[in-house]
Amino acid sequence: MNQLETIYLEDNAVVIIDQTLLPGTVKYLNLRTIEDVWNAIKILQVRGAPAIGIAAAMGLFIHMNNVACATKNLESFRSEFEKGRNYLSGSRPTAVNLNWALARMTETFEAAVTEGKQIDDIVNDLRETAVGIRTEDINVCRSIGEYGAELLSPGMGILTHCNAGALAASKYGTALAPIYIAQERGIPLKVYADETRPILQGTRLTAFELHRAGIDVTLICDNMAAMVMSKGWINAVFVGCDRVAANGDTANKIGTFGVAVLAKNFGIPFYVCAPFSTIDPATPAGADIIIEERDSGEITDMWYTQKMAPEGVKTYNPAFDVTPAEYITGFITERGILPSINKNIWGDNC
Repeated sequence: MNQLETIYLEDNAVVIIDQTLLPGTVKYLNLRTIEDVWNAIKILQVRGAPAIGIAAAMGLFIHMNNVACATKNLESFRSEFEKGRNYLSGSRPTAVNLNWALARMTETFEAAVTEGKQIDDIVNDLRETAVGIRTEDINVCRSIGEYGAELLSPGMGILTHCNAGALAASKYGTALAPIYIAQERGIPLKVYADETRPILQGTRLTAFELHRAGIDVTLICDNMAAMVMSKGWINAVFVGCDRVAANGDTANKIGTFGVAVLAKNFGIPFYVCAPFSTIDPATPAGADIIIEERDSGEITDMWYTQKMAPEGVKTYNPAFDVTPAEYITGFITERGILPSINKNIWGDNC
């Protein structure tokens, strides 16, 4: 397994791979201000639910570290913390990990204040929490991979949509974690990656990282999934997600719902790989998930040398869709594989 470091903290900067440049250019960016981090999340230089959460936590830390250099007044410090947290919270609306991580940072802040710690010590605690979130993510994704790998056997064909691998987290990822663990165990697989329009994360990122890792991967256009399934080449679908509602409805990159419908038609199991931090019991159902809508240029202009649509044509560009729970075979989590997620299961698993 030959993985890149997706996100980490170094010298009070959040270091990320600029994913907008992949696969042609591997470039690391040093994000030194909260504005840098907000922008990186917004324009998808860093993306994937776990990685967004890590970036937000680390971004809030570097912001408060910078603030601590300017003030030693606790009330001013608190005010800047709240402003920074709210600012980062608005960078992208769909991934629940973003606010989950910011809530973790808030808990750390409030605990330190209650204990009467000085500002410099509060900053150290914030750093420890941010780095800890990244470490936890590595362990969580490893566990998801180990549980998911139990479903795999030599020669299986796996279809995935979007990118939920190492580039979407700090290591392993979610949907690709079982594939990486299978590789470690010497289990050969054939992976089919949807291109995932319009941002092409499957093309630029999933195909890139799997090919780099030496895994047998075939890139297909989104509208080829039905044909590939009809040929009997797909034995299971593994996808990640950005939010799971309390009833099991799941938001993931646009096009996932269509893949789930096809999988059900062909009798192919459809698994969502997700850490518990992505599951949101406060959101009752998929209809309550806020779906981010992005700029029309991603459909009409991006990746093309000339405009590929009539000037002024109307566009609709949601970043995600919601797959109803009835289409999902199971959720592969760090605590095991759940056949469904609903309010009756929460007490036993959360």
